[in-house]
Amino acid sequence: MEKLVIKGGNPLHGSIRISGAKNAAVAIIPACLLIEDKCRLENLPDIKDVKLYLDILRDLGAEICVIDKNTVEIDCTPVNSYKPQVDLARKMRGSSYLIGALLGRFHRCVVPMPGGCDFGTRPIDQHVKGFEALGAKCTQAHALVSASAEELSGAHVYFDVTSVGATVNVILCAVKAKGVSIIENAAKEPHIVDLANFLNAMGAKIRGAGTDTIKITGVDKLRGGSYSIIPDQIEAGTFMIAAAATRGDVMIENVIPRHLEAISGKLIESGACVTEFDDSIRVYVPEGNKLKRVNFVALPYPGYPTDMQPQLVTYLSTIEGTSTAREGVWDDRFRYVGELKRMGADIIVEGKLAIINGVPNLMGTTVRATDLRGGAAMIIAGLMAEGVTEITDIYHIDRGYENFEEKFAALGGDIHRIEVFTN
Repeated sequence: MEKLVIKGGNPLHGSIRISGAKNAAVAIIPACLLIEDKCRLENLPDIKDVKLYLDILRDLGAEICVIDKNTVEIDCTPVNSYKPQVDLARKMRGSSYLIGALLGRFHRCVVPMPGGCDFGTRPIDQHVKGFEALGAKCTQAHALVSASAEELSGAHVYFDVTSVGATVNVILCAVKAKGVSIIENAAKEPHIVDLANFLNAMGAKIRGAGTDTIKITGVDKLRGGSYSIIPDQIEAGTFMIAAAATRGDVMIENVIPRHLEAISGKLIESGACVTEFDDSIRVYVPEGNKLKRVNFVALPYPGYPTDMQPQLVTYLSTIEGTSTAREGVWDDRFRYVGELKRMGADIIVEGKLAIINGVPNLMGTTVRATDLRGGAAMIIAGLMAEGVTEITDIYHIDRGYENFEEKFAALGGDIHRIEVFTN
């Protein structure tokens, strides 16, 4: 078992390069199942979720050649199984994308219900609605989703609620279906656009990704090729907030500033300075700047990202006045707040609303990473706090951030990973 030890109080300074997007990678890797040819994926983040997904494909029969830690070649030509290994698939939320990909490839699948971070119920009713519209029959029993179709045919799918997962899954299922599929009330996140761009580069016909209406004209076959994953919006946002929270000055490189506008807007509203360049963004707090309270709501893109909600709440916890954060996506995403309160934060949670009363400072103590983004928030809290903070359960953090503590250390953060031996 490992933990992170952080000595707080050092403003972050310098520049950092952002890795490939986790959320795009875990959609594009299963999309390779639709292609009976070699796909070369570049700018993959070197994280546990990517390695796990590659293991799942390898177990299904794919041939995978690791070129370097951020580049792999995947050949799914030999894949002959539509039943991913239960123990592997249950370890991550993104495994639900195997349903759409395997349905598209084999017209059948048996996939375990996904795992990953637990924010309350994760219904897949919108996924199933889309699959059934395309001609599949779906059943759920014993924590397994089974789906099959004699033939997949284009259809009109309207989501009752905007769902990133359902949008990805229906795209994967519809790409090789006969005819035209139209998805309405589709998710608009950058990784949805990246998935569509990848598939189009391999011969798919997808239009409208990034809007609420996506049109997919089915094709008989996809070809192989090379593709580079977009930069990670959430990793970039995490460093942006860490720079402001420690009252530092950081240049964040290899980003798409347009993807970060909601985060930039809230930082500027709080009194931090944000300067955008073509593919980088600088965040700093001039000496003497008085930071201000902020209210925000976490919403689907282009709203403020739910995956950045814990980090912003942590930043606001030491800003004078009362801020509020409303969670508009997940039912139970404030569990990390209990850990912040152990560090002296004054936060009251009422359902999906957090009321943040700013305190002068946080104090170092032992906390745990309750989930991936909550773990990132604990690192920011440790960097802000007086004294030493120890973070346990950091396997959550390793799922989604590449070389995270090394990047913070390169910016001047006093952060170390140590092995913990238990009897």
